[in-house]
Amino acid sequence: MKLTINGKQEEVAGELTIRELLAVKKVEHPAMVSVELNGVILRRDDFSSARVKEGDVVEFLYFMGGGEETGE
Repeated sequence: MKLTINGKQEEVAGELTIRELLAVKKVEHPAMVSVELNGVILRRDDFSSARVKEGDVVEFLYFMGGGEETGE
């Protein structure tokens, strides 16, 4: 099945849940990743039930803390 993941066309085997897709893609620290599926940000509680289908667009969003202001 073809998906667009983070802007790249990729092929995955079969219909997967978001949680399974995170594992297949070997996403480190999945608890720190937000997922957007076809333009909708999913609740983490829905990762086990939301399924990807042919042609879906998935974005893994990594939110990082900022640096320190130096006052310069």
